[in-house]
Amino acid sequence: MSALPATAAPLPDWRHGPGAGVLLFLGALLLFAFYDAFAKQMVASHAPVVVNLSRYVCISTVGLGLLLRHGQLRFWRQPHQALLLARSSMLALVATCFMTALVTMPLAEATAIYFTAPLLMVALAPALLGERVRRAQWLAVAGGFAGMLLIVRPGHDLPRAGTLLMAVSAAGYALFQVFTRRLSGVVPAPVQFAHTAFVCLAVTLVLAALSEDVQVPPWPQTLVLLAGGLASGGAQLLLLAAFRRTQASTLAPLNYVQLLLAVLISAFWFQRPPDGLAMAGMACIAVAGVYLARSAATPRQRHPETA
Repeated sequence: MSALPATAAPLPDWRHGPGAGVLLFLGALLLFAFYDAFAKQMVASHAPVVVNLSRYVCISTVGLGLLLRHGQLRFWRQPHQALLLARSSMLALVATCFMTALVTMPLAEATAIYFTAPLLMVALAPALLGERVRRAQWLAVAGGFAGMLLIVRPGHDLPRAGTLLMAVSAAGYALFQVFTRRLSGVVPAPVQFAHTAFVCLAVTLVLAALSEDVQVPPWPQTLVLLAGGLASGGAQLLLLAAFRRTQASTLAPLNYVQLLLAVLISAFWFQRPPDGLAMAGMACIAVAGVYLARSAATPRQRHPETA
């Protein structure tokens, strides 16, 4: 990922070092996990598209602020507009499928399936990025997918529609990561961030307009939804700050802390702990993902946008 320019300080201190970057990254993961739990709670009483709309109103505001700060308001003049649109559209697909799946899917299992996206990206890398994947990496991918099969195995009471939506979400995020790699160093990070936020907002508005069962919630509930969206936007800002201070190759293995948080939240908030085989599957996915992150030949990793 392209780092955002940071203000130079005469005497650097711990606040600008890699240790601070790790703390900021963990803070972002905590907020992401909180928002996923918040979203699952909200889709019990609101249409998924309404929850997504509140989120992307806030994230688009963050994106606009970044464009203003870096003087890049004319983002439509950037090169590779088709690739930018494809990348942003993938995240809109991810957000729509993820939020809809949360209506019926347990949070821990949903998050685990979503975290197969890095494994899918490695599998797609030879065809779409022209990268060579080593045998050990293929074995890690196979191990991760074996873990997913433990989660979605026959006899487990996961809803089929929700499971399929999460699989589509993971595949979409893998393609999103591929497009991010192709744009890295070509289009500035603030432009990529804002473009994605605006496209996601536009797609969500269209879906809301086309949906018959969408109702605008009363103001108190709208404010609660927007507060959740602010938490998601805050996570994005923490992630940007973390990547300014610490290399992505250092932070990437920590991504799976969010999976652990999802398991804890699912067990204690929603009273839905995963069973033993599902936990084993999650462990396989996490170990495979951490190995692939640490063995990556390039420090370019996930962009700050998440579903």
